[in-house]
Amino acid sequence: MQETLDLVGESIQNGEHIHHSVVNAGKIVLMHDDVKLCKSVNSADLINADGQAVIWASKLLGKPLKERVAGIDLMQNLVELAHQKNYKIYCLGAKEEVVSQVVSHYKEKYSPKIIAGYRNGYFTKEEEPKIAKEIAESGANILFVAITSPKKENFLYENRETLKVVNFIMGVGGSFDVVSGLVKRAPLWMQRSGLEWFFRFIQEPKRMWKRYLIGNSKFIFLILKEKFKK
Repeated sequence: MQETLDLVGESIQNGEHIHHSVVNAGKIVLMHDDVKLCKSVNSADLINADGQAVIWASKLLGKPLKERVAGIDLMQNLVELAHQKNYKIYCLGAKEEVVSQVVSHYKEKYSPKIIAGYRNGYFTKEEEPKIAKEIAESGANILFVAITSPKKENFLYENRETLKVVNFIMGVGGSFDVVSGLVKRAPLWMQRSGLEWFFRFIQEPKRMWKRYLIGNSKFIFLILKEKFKK
């Protein structure tokens, strides 16, 4: 986490651009079937493991990662950094009432000056270039995209040239739902034990059962396949 924050802070200070992405068990499984998603993620300048299962897998395969860098934790730290350094953030994604609540929360906690702009995540493919241009012209230093995979990864990849004026761009999945209070986050002990996915499943079983049951099983299969191949 600290290495990531230092790198982002340095890039903004130097006027550079970083395209950030995260991987978890579910996304790695999707990347094996979705060539476009795979290209979008692997083209990123910086990739973090947002999922304890990825950390465990890295150790099992003999290439241990230092720690999990959860997207929501990184986002919160970057908002704090933006406040300290007078940077501006842009929030894209989620429903209108959710993203507006997130923006209101940050304005109240920090300052209205921290917000370069915001927009909900409901738009057509044809609208994407216009939205990317609006973000680029907003003066934002940091862009958070709270849209489901693979849409957010593909949006950032396909509009990368337009968004290069933004110093740091990242997808944050369902983080806006947590910040707005719509969804509760797992207790710290569950996060550290790799059970955050189970806490999410309990809250939304109908929507999440397929992703976790089938996705996690496929992930385990892929890891074992790689292990025995070696």
